[in-house]
Amino acid sequence: MILPKSQRLTPEQLAEVTEIVESFGCHIQQIVGAVRTIYAIVGDERDELMINRIEGLSYIERVDKIQSPFKLMDRRSDLSTHRISLGGVTLGEELFVIAGQCTIDPKNPDLFYETAHAVKEAGAHVLRGGVWKPRTNPYSFQGDVKSLEILMEAHRQTGLPVDAEVMDEHQLKLALDAGVHMLQVGARNALNYSLLRAIGRAVAERDTVVLLKRSMHMGPLNEFISAAEYIAAFGNPSVILCPRGTAPAPDGYRNLPDESITPLLKERTWAPVVVDPSHSVGKAAYVPACALAAVAYGADGLCIESHVQPSKGMGDDPKQAITPAQLAETISQAKQIWALRRPVKVA
Repeated sequence: MILPKSQRLTPEQLAEVTEIVESFGCHIQQIVGAVRTIYAIVGDERDELMINRIEGLSYIERVDKIQSPFKLMDRRSDLSTHRISLGGVTLGEELFVIAGQCTIDPKNPDLFYETAHAVKEAGAHVLRGGVWKPRTNPYSFQGDVKSLEILMEAHRQTGLPVDAEVMDEHQLKLALDAGVHMLQVGARNALNYSLLRAIGRAVAERDTVVLLKRSMHMGPLNEFISAAEYIAAFGNPSVILCPRGTAPAPDGYRNLPDESITPLLKERTWAPVVVDPSHSVGKAAYVPACALAAVAYGADGLCIESHVQPSKGMGDDPKQAITPAQLAETISQAKQIWALRRPVKVA
């Protein structure tokens, strides 16, 4: 990973560095961070002669060799200073909250608009709304592209940036063309490397944020972080890791709550962690407690399903969405725990 002395290389400098690395069978991937642009060497970066030639250039500060399966997402990488901001919040500086319906009902858009305004009033920073839904049963409601129009109208009404899950490249294009601010990769696609690559390419020149959920059957934590690397490797490092429960589930919960992996992730990667308590437990009554536990474990934010009338919702909303009033109370309590986590300043 090449770190220049200035914020970024000039076109002439980049051409010179590129010529060097390509002569050793590698290539350069530019990663535009919040403070400076860094240049990842993609390929075998261990050749000492290549490193020496690059470090000998007057405009290069240093070349860092990171022996990690995820060179960009590793907390030791030069991206460790990268910050993700959305909805007026820089993750890590205050509690970040995504909230909204599991599924948008295209036949009843007013319910979604009402929910959108209510979750904003409750303190949410990003509005979630399911446009397309992965379903185990092929006869269940799979979503409707009309819901994308409803989602964007809710954005116009509330000013909240919006989050939508995409499951294939066609949906990805529709979502980006519509102006979706956050792309969600669901648990079923967390290891779909072709889709992760496609998302990485699609958001490379954008400020779009990607919320990557943990697969239900994902193994080691490095596998989760490496999935994020697939996206970041194309140039946009704004990827958020989202634990959402794994298998096997204990009796009573939808999944095995996994918010406790948050400090383990933070030991390995600089990426923000936003926990989804709704899918972890799968029952509205348990969501607030799971949300508070996530913040206590060090989560940077929460992704919570909320609906003004859960019983009239679609998808998972009737069983796991909390009301905006419950959301407001959960956010208030979570902020108190967040404050307790802050280090005490010594005069």
